Amino acid sequence: MAKGIEIRAAHFPGRAPIDTYGNGGFRFADMSHRGSILCLPSGIHGWDMDMSKPLSPENFRRVLDEADDIEVLLVGTGTELRRLPEALKQALKARGIASDPMSTGAAVRTFNIMLAEQRAVAAALIAV
Repeated sequence: MAKGIEIRAAHFPGRAPIDTYGNGGFRFADMSHRGSILCLPSGIHGWDMDMSKPLSPENFRRVLDEADDIEVLLVGTGTELRRLPEALKQALKARGIASDPMSTGAAVRTFNIMLAEQRAVAAALIAV
């Protein structure tokens, strides 16, 4: 008997450059994802985030959980630059992570370069 569609948390278990972005999503590793993503040492994860939600430590919990393997976090804040709130900056700094907010397009380009250099980089990318 058919069970219907099973929806799982989006996760690509590896590190990959972002091929394209826009139209509300991203393409990477011959796949596409609709919505925002976290590019972490453990892989690329779907992220329930958009430009209307706060940049808070709670929304970056997965990043903080993987802090031991991250030196730099690039935060793609959408189409416009948003400053990181002090609470988030301090939470990242306390875990040894330098953070850099920028537009999502700039974050994608910078992430790809740093990934190619095999740097300990992560990215939190809000879909545009």
